[in-house]
Amino acid sequence: MILMIGVSTFLGALGLIALLWGVKTGQFDDQSKFIDASHFDNEEDLRDAVMMEEKRKARLKKREEEKEKKKNYMPPD
Repeated sequence: MILMIGVSTFLGALGLIALLWGVKTGQFDDQSKFIDASHFDNEEDLRDAVMMEEKRKARLKKREEEKEKKKNYMPPD
């Protein structure tokens, strides 16, 4: 009886640790895959979605470049 309680407690703790690890590492982050699939079901909408994604990536890249410029900024002597 005590062995069964110990084993079940161990397995429960192992499951909880696995769940917390999955949440921490983003294993469950799939925010818009299936929602977007239903919204963008024709080619024109799909092209628009790709264009919006490219614009978002370009904005992020530009923001990173601006951060890098600010980080490396040295005033003139």
